Amino acid sequence: MVNPKVVISFLIIFLIVRNLQAQINSSKESGFPKTMAIDGKDLQKNYDLILANDADKVRALKSLIKKADKLIEEANEYSVMNKKQLPPSGDKHDYMSTGPYWWPDPSKPDGLPYIKKDGQRNPTYYDISDSQEIDKIEDASLSLALAYYFTKELKYANFASKLIKTWFLNPETRQNPHLNFGQGIPGLNTGRGTGIIETRDLFRVGDAAILIQNTPNWNTKDHEELKKWFSEYLTWMLESPIGKDEADSKNNHGTFYSEQVIAFALFSNRLDVANSEIEVFKNRMESQLKSDGSQPFELARTKSWNYVNMNLYGYFLIAKLAENNNVSLWNQQISEGKNIKNALEWIVPYLKNEKIWEYEQIQKISFGETIKILKLAAKKYSNPEYETLAKKIDLKTYQSDIIELTY
Repeated sequence: MVNPKVVISFLIIFLIVRNLQAQINSSKESGFPKTMAIDGKDLQKNYDLILANDADKVRALKSLIKKADKLIEEANEYSVMNKKQLPPSGDKHDYMSTGPYWWPDPSKPDGLPYIKKDGQRNPTYYDISDSQEIDKIEDASLSLALAYYFTKELKYANFASKLIKTWFLNPETRQNPHLNFGQGIPGLNTGRGTGIIETRDLFRVGDAAILIQNTPNWNTKDHEELKKWFSEYLTWMLESPIGKDEADSKNNHGTFYSEQVIAFALFSNRLDVANSEIEVFKNRMESQLKSDGSQPFELARTKSWNYVNMNLYGYFLIAKLAENNNVSLWNQQISEGKNIKNALEWIVPYLKNEKIWEYEQIQKISFGETIKILKLAAKKYSNPEYETLAKKIDLKTYQSDIIELTY
């Protein structure tokens, strides 16, 4: 007897592939999408592989569609207005969060001012919902936009546009384009430059918007309004005291400040700002790296593995973004031994179990960002060994739908 679930699954993929085949001529004529951090050529390549019924790509697409359909079914909309707390400004449109590694001082009756416990996240950080909801809008908008790109089904683009408008554009629900109250410390301040790290993945919203351009619910006016929001946020980053404070950061915070400036400048067509920040980033690598490729600022942390990989992913992300301005950082030699590839090669022996990680790591080692680094490195350095290593160290992450469909 034929399993009805198998038949349904086959029909779903058949309909998707047929729909894709109907779109292929127009797709070829328009070329690959001009996304920023995601390589549009990779999207086109994976699109063609799905048409050719590649097993891995089809499996990833099925997983992505399931996620996208669930997002539409649940119909959750994310907004800074959803938090219960009122920011110091009295305006709920202002983003707000507290320092994740800051705790009440047990020696003080009121616990104030809070004291730092590096790497130990205070669960009350999650009491304010903005940081969690911004993560959700980043992930959901990109997942839906990719589902639209690969299936051409408007329902995905329509819901992606609704989510983006809710967070960034609609007067009733939008976030004001600043982070004056990010990662405040009770008893010390209401916001710090370090809070800007919480918007480091907003480039994903930009790429999502690019993918749904010229669909019924995301027209040219919508796209230009989103560019305006990012341009205003970028101006705040460049000119505000809090933004300037983060710009001076020496560790991963400085890296992801540069990443955001470059990404938001590219998206809002402020290419001179992007080019200027690329030069700043070169100086950051000079100060952050030792000649052997190690990262002393990150190795000093209590979650050293996490921060070494996080900061290295920032390097790779910036190098990918810089390509949009026709700048190649992949083999940029800052000074002796200080370059992106050498920083990667420094961690490779640990990935191959040739060395044991002897630095402080109070949390279990994971490889989420490492997989992205290795997959990009395999292509940029024409070395398939990086791809093989990625697959070996964490197959589940390697096969995840977003990674499978965007690399």
